Amino acid sequence: MGAALTRYRVIAWIVGVALILLVVIGMPLKYAFDNPVVVETVGQAHGFLYMVYLLAAFDLSRRAEWPLKRMLLVMLAGTVPFVSFYAERRVTGWLAAPRQEQTPEPVLPR
Repeated sequence: MGAALTRYRVIAWIVGVALILLVVIGMPLKYAFDNPVVVETVGQAHGFLYMVYLLAAFDLSRRAEWPLKRMLLVMLAGTVPFVSFYAERRVTGWLAAPRQEQTPEPVLPR
């Protein structure tokens, strides 16, 4: 599951950055300065990358055996600026917690 988590984390950051570029830079340029070039290029890239994000999130959710609600919420995180970063941290925490519980504590000599 480590490779699936790594794939998800990488694509979550890429989708998050692309969405921020689109909303913070592209949209003001398009509507305030009538220059749609950023929206046209970054918008298409974000659309393609979001599909890759959906596949990575689905793959990870099936491997982690998440309920449908959690899977859908993680998938929707790529549509709201900055939320994909938050979701990536939460997902990493969810998947790291069971590993920490399974790690045996060291036995100290008496």
